[in-house]
Amino acid sequence: MSLGEKLLDLRKKSGFSQEEVAEKLNVSRQTVSKWETDQTTPDLVKAKLLSELYHVSYNYLICESPISGDLTSIEMIVDEIDWTSAWSKKYPILSTYQGIKGIEIYREQISKMYDTFKKEYQFSDADTALVLKDILYQKYRMSKKKK
Repeated sequence: MSLGEKLLDLRKKSGFSQEEVAEKLNVSRQTVSKWETDQTTPDLVKAKLLSELYHVSYNYLICESPISGDLTSIEMIVDEIDWTSAWSKKYPILSTYQGIKGIEIYREQISKMYDTFKKEYQFSDADTALVLKDILYQKYRMSKKKK
């Protein structure tokens, strides 16, 4: 896969338009288009910024190694997994708690907390979920130690 093909694929998977990428990298939309069609290549600094924007290694962008491509493909697949269903096999409560009477109140409270937390700290959705999940895990560990 050429650099341009990788950039096009990564941009589409990330949900960005050419205009959005151009704005984030301080280049024109035409420049992004030329990168994606292999008419030109980004300089080293822009390539590094692109790797950060798309959450891939710099090596993945510049190397043609199938190993690094496979890793990116695996990462993309992992993002598509329904983790609730997958973890429900080990923890059946995950597939049944939604039917518990009154659970919706807690879902709404946690949703409000999530939105407030995200706005206050200006985290991405993924970072917000990860930090709140870690806070809950720390609470779980503390409660286990008390027993």
